[in-house]
Amino acid sequence: MPATPTPPPATPPPATPAPPPVILGDEPGSFPHGVLAERHPAIIRQVRDAFPYDPAVHHALDALLQSCLKGVIEPLPADAHDGDRWRDWGLDAYTGRSWFEVPWLWSESYFYRRLLEAVGHFGPGVWQGLDPFHPFKRAELDAPETGEELAALDALRTRPADERARALLHGSLWGNRADLGFRLSDADAETRDAAPGLVADDSEALWALLPAGGKTPGTVCLIADNAGRELIPDLLLAAHLLEQGRAGRVVLHVKPYPYYVSDATPADVVDALRALTAAPGEAAAYGRRLWAASADGTLAVRAHPFAAAPLPYAGMPPGLRAEFAAADLTIVKGDLNYRRLVGDRMWPPTTPFADTVAYFPGPVAALRTLKSEVITGLTEETESALNTAEGRHWRTGGTHALIQVRD
Repeated sequence: MPATPTPPPATPPPATPAPPPVILGDEPGSFPHGVLAERHPAIIRQVRDAFPYDPAVHHALDALLQSCLKGVIEPLPADAHDGDRWRDWGLDAYTGRSWFEVPWLWSESYFYRRLLEAVGHFGPGVWQGLDPFHPFKRAELDAPETGEELAALDALRTRPADERARALLHGSLWGNRADLGFRLSDADAETRDAAPGLVADDSEALWALLPAGGKTPGTVCLIADNAGRELIPDLLLAAHLLEQGRAGRVVLHVKPYPYYVSDATPADVVDALRALTAAPGEAAAYGRRLWAASADGTLAVRAHPFAAAPLPYAGMPPGLRAEFAAADLTIVKGDLNYRRLVGDRMWPPTTPFADTVAYFPGPVAALRTLKSEVITGLTEETESALNTAEGRHWRTGGTHALIQVRD
């Protein structure tokens, strides 16, 4: 009886390529190195001068400054209320290492946690609960430019709903660089590009996920970025989604404590709503609608501890994952949140956005003005044209933006 032939070996499945390395701050002259070596010391000095802090706080700020420039990462005090949480987030692994040699996202986040420790934010003491960045946030909210932007809402009121939607989306996208009218009162507005700095634009896909006047509008989660003049356009977008039936409920996710100088907290949401309701014209009407929406629950504010975690959103806890999974869409605002969304890695810019956010539990959209080097989802043509025209500055200068969607 002839021998049974040996079958050929099975072809192994293709190996999943390893993700690119995380971004560090250890390269002199790089953007992350400049943040750690120059921006953080400058922030310490600004905070020192913003309040009449006592000698103990000045001493703690001096120690943090020296640690940032020449020292290593130190643990939190033994009685820190969130010590266990930070150990879960990697503190034990990074203690004793240079700020420049650990993931940049982690070292940046931990810097702000140590800054709050230095100024006594978590108490006990006279400075407990005080936002060390509040003077800077308030000055921006009270700036004349804020009133000028809000006045543009009066002209926007008479425009067709789709134009208002586009204007408010781009207002949220560009934050405090935005003219909320986006020239829509201009007779030639329809023939021109309202945002020539866009490097990617999936806005049609975003609106397709949130049709106006839907029979059963669902929940939109909006992960906010900055306070002040940048939070107001986010709130205006939320109001529009509710008014047009694109969302039945908007959940605004903010930081649980002061973070990255300008990131929004619940107190900043209150300041922004008060600024709207105190403004003249259409801005006040928006403010009243949002205030009422908060009272009836169609606008909710959430401050989950993970919002200030030094980790990408891929590491979100189960409860938060379930919340985003149940939403019709999660809109992720701003540069830091984009870094957390795609993972703060050295992605080739042509890496598909959908690949980097495949883990996300529901439809997700990114609205981001570019202020750091991480970027995904570009065409080769777009990347080449930007590099030729601007070198690498287009990634960090805040002159370009993107709207990216994975449904």
